[in-house]
Amino acid sequence: MDVTGSRLWMVTGPRGVGKTTFCRLLAGHACTAGWDVAGLLSPAVIEEGFKTGVLVEDLRTSEQRPLASAAPHPPFDLQLGDWFFDRATLDWGNHVLETCLPCDLLIVDELGPLELMRGAGWASALAVLRQPNYRLGLVVVRPELQESARARLPVAGTIPLDAPHFLEGDVQTWWERLKETFS
Repeated sequence: MDVTGSRLWMVTGPRGVGKTTFCRLLAGHACTAGWDVAGLLSPAVIEEGFKTGVLVEDLRTSEQRPLASAAPHPPFDLQLGDWFFDRATLDWGNHVLETCLPCDLLIVDELGPLELMRGAGWASALAVLRQPNYRLGLVVVRPELQESARARLPVAGTIPLDAPHFLEGDVQTWWERLKETFS
């Protein structure tokens, strides 16, 4: 796939390394610089040291909704592996993505098995990420799904996170590199 001129970067790393935190901090730098930031973040819900759920946050409005639960209970009825998703929240997130362009920084956290293997989840994200109406895009993808994402998206480069304790300076360095490339 030709990625000449692509503005989409893949953020990847093992579970728990801080991909969502990295994206949140980078979004903060973009907002401080006056960029319009849009898309979705999917922060974990941690209870007593265990991940029990996942929220989804609209980056433009800061609205959050419960997305997934480790235990099946209404409205979490769409099962993928050990997780149960809320279909209404998936629909809401797809609407957020479908209406977020144009923007300066587009973040999609994350594209996983639902999107890349089942064609569900943030199904609209694949089409939105292929559009030219954003200055810089970040898409979070697990290491084992990188090739599948690259086959479907015009990924310009990869931001590998491999240590769970990256420093704010690491985020600042990436922000400077990325904003200079796409300013």
